[in-house]
Amino acid sequence: MKKFEIGVGMFGDLAFDKETGKFANPQQKLQEILAEIKLADELGIDVFALGEHHRPDYVVSSPEMVLSAAASITENIKLMSAVIVLSSAEPVKVYQDFSTLDLISGGRAEIGVGRGSFIESFPLFGYDLDDYHELFEEKLDLLLKINTQENVTWKGKLRAPMENQTVYPRATNNGKLPVWIAVGGTPESVLRAARLGLPLIVAIIGGLPRQFKPLIDFYKKEYLRHGHNPDEMQIGIHSHTLVSENPEVIDGYFENYAAQMNRIGSSRGWSAYTKMQYEGGRSKEGALFIGNSDEVAEKINVVKEMFGLTRYIAHMDVGAPNHEVMMKSIELFGTKVAEKVR
Repeated sequence: MKKFEIGVGMFGDLAFDKETGKFANPQQKLQEILAEIKLADELGIDVFALGEHHRPDYVVSSPEMVLSAAASITENIKLMSAVIVLSSAEPVKVYQDFSTLDLISGGRAEIGVGRGSFIESFPLFGYDLDDYHELFEEKLDLLLKINTQENVTWKGKLRAPMENQTVYPRATNNGKLPVWIAVGGTPESVLRAARLGLPLIVAIIGGLPRQFKPLIDFYKKEYLRHGHNPDEMQIGIHSHTLVSENPEVIDGYFENYAAQMNRIGSSRGWSAYTKMQYEGGRSKEGALFIGNSDEVAEKINVVKEMFGLTRYIAHMDVGAPNHEVMMKSIELFGTKVAEKVR
C-alpha cells in the first residue's frame, strides 16, 4: 500500500498595505517562508511545494532558489516546484537547477510542471502566447528526455535541436528526478499525464471536489490503458488550506483571502469575492480546506477516499496571512491533522 503523503504549498503571497499603497517587504517574506519550511520539516510533513510567479503580489519567481536555501536548513522534507511554468522555461536549465537542488538536499528534489494559469512569464521571457500549447508539449518532451538520458539528441519546432549533448549535473537516482504534471482540470492535460505515466496533481480551488472525480477516474483509466504499472500510480490534489482552532482567525482570514481573489479577478473579469462564497467553500462539500483541525482532516479524508489520493498539498499562504498564523497552521497541520489523515 502506498504511503499517503501530506505537504504544504505556497506561492509567496505578499500582503498589501492600503495606507502606504505598497506590498510587504520581500526580504522579510522570504525569511518567513524559510522558517515555515523548517518547521514543516521538523514536524515530519512529507513535502513542501513552491510556485513560480512574475507579479508584484508574489515574492517567488524562482522556486529552485528558495528551495535550495531551504535544503540547507531541512533534513527530510521533499522539495517540489508547484509549479514551474515549463512553457516559458528552458528545459535544460530546469533539469540542471533541480538536479543541483537534488544533490544539495540528498535526493529530495521533485519537479512539478504546468502550463501556468498566469501568463506574465511569456512576454517576460520572449515567448508568443499563440504557442502556449505547443511550447508545453515540446518542452515537456525535452525535459523528460534529459531526465532519462545523459546524452541527448532531440529535435522540435520551437527550440533549437540538441545533438548528442550532455546535461550535467545528474540527479542522485541514476540522474532521474520525479516529474509531476500539475493540471487545473482540462482533460487534455490529464490525458497527457496518463499517456506518459507521470504522477498527476490537480489544483482544486473552487467548486466542489466531487466534480473532479470523473477527471481523476479518466486519468486512472488512461494510465492503465497505456500500459503503466498501477503500483506506481500517484495522484495528488493541491487545495487552499488554513488550520486554526480559533474561530476568529478563520472568520478574519476571509479578508486576506478575498483581497487576493479580487486582485487576481480584477484582471480576469471576475465578480467581487463574497463572504457567502467563502463560507460555501468552507462547507463540507466545498473546495476550501479552511477550519479547525477536525474539519480540515475530515475533508482531506473524504477526498483521499474519493480520488484514491497518494498526496495532499495544503496551499496555505493565499492572501498572506501573518507569519504567526502561518506557523500555527503548519503546526496543527503537521500534528493534529496529520494524525487523523495518515
